[in-house]
Amino acid sequence: MQKIRALLVDDEESARDVLGNLLLRFCPQVELLAKCENLPEAVARIEELQPQLVFLDIEMPNYAGFEIVNFFPEINFKIIFVTAYDKYAIRAFEVAAMDYLLKPIDIERLKLSVERARKELDIEQQAQRLPLLGQTLESQQIKNIVISDRSQQYIIGVDEVIAIEAQESYCTIHTQAKNYVVSRNLKHFETMLASLPQFIRTHKSWLVNKKQLQSYSKSEMLITLRNGLVVKLSKYKKAEFEEAILK
Repeated sequence: MQKIRALLVDDEESARDVLGNLLLRFCPQVELLAKCENLPEAVARIEELQPQLVFLDIEMPNYAGFEIVNFFPEINFKIIFVTAYDKYAIRAFEVAAMDYLLKPIDIERLKLSVERARKELDIEQQAQRLPLLGQTLESQQIKNIVISDRSQQYIIGVDEVIAIEAQESYCTIHTQAKNYVVSRNLKHFETMLASLPQFIRTHKSWLVNKKQLQSYSKSEMLITLRNGLVVKLSKYKKAEFEEAILK
């Protein structure tokens, strides 16, 4: 089984050592790539090493752990916040944290969190392989997006989706009926919908359903959708978009 590539960020050396040792002893599925003592160092190492999972302290000098979302256009790795304070839990999940661990770290809780990360990564990797199966899987293409909050699940038919908009570490799914805010990044939905050619990445912040296209201004590079939403088209996506809408 392939190991989870992980990074650890904490301004206290003792905390880095404790968590590093716990991962080594109790989480053999984790490969610890590096330990960082502040957020700028972590950002540089993330760009260099491309970890799948980041254990991130919250209260650090100069930059708080939450500010990691300001350094990346989208978060394409899992985040587990590790802190001595439970007051940050709600904020942690608002910035798309996968989990939230309190210090001192409970070993069983750590193992559960790592196992959850492994399962989520496995699902995403399987989704990335789907387009390679081509037309043989047409009958099995995704038909619904299922999202949930604390009290309810929502099933959204993919044809109902007008566009998906990235906003920092979360996304808004735009439909005719209503909008849904989800603690997932845009890459998650792009991967999920990769087998459906109707969904086109038009900008780093937008994934658009071409079936919902109302008009397109070439000169202004603006896309108008059927619900009146106006979306900017990136110059880097212009040729790809124009080719896609002709198919």
